[in-house]
Amino acid sequence: MNTQEYNECVKQYSDGIFRFIVKNMRDEFEAENIVQNTFEKLWVRKDTVEMKTAKAYLFKIAYNNMIDVIRKNKKHTNLESAGHVASESYEYDNLIEYVNKAVSQLPEKQKSALTLRDFEGHDYRSIGEITGMSESQVKVNIFRARKYIKEYINKLEVMML
Repeated sequence: MNTQEYNECVKQYSDGIFRFIVKNMRDEFEAENIVQNTFEKLWVRKDTVEMKTAKAYLFKIAYNNMIDVIRKNKKHTNLESAGHVASESYEYDNLIEYVNKAVSQLPEKQKSALTLRDFEGHDYRSIGEITGMSESQVKVNIFRARKYIKEYINKLEVMML
């Protein structure tokens, strides 16, 4: 990959990677850092990465970086933030907020597979490459995520009646 192809990768994929990370982490600052780190790693390895595999390579790096940050942050969770989550109100104005709340509660593998598929439009094979899962594992995680979201919304509807 030459400098021009690297710059083209930045133009084409930086927004998608940013949206993917923000959707999973709900932290724009961390997402910006992860995107920056992702393209820095691509720059270091630009001589070994081909343009045709750059998209999957970038999402794989971003995904791994995101998982590392999530694990690091879980170790530093304090009691104040735990109390805030418990007292959070479940009153929402529309379906999008219900879905976003349900997605935020999914296990990491399900959340990543679902956001890559439904929000970023990746196919099962590329999701598998990015997350390190087989295609069947990707399909199972997406199925379970969608099922959980459906049950979550149905449960909230029943509570509001």
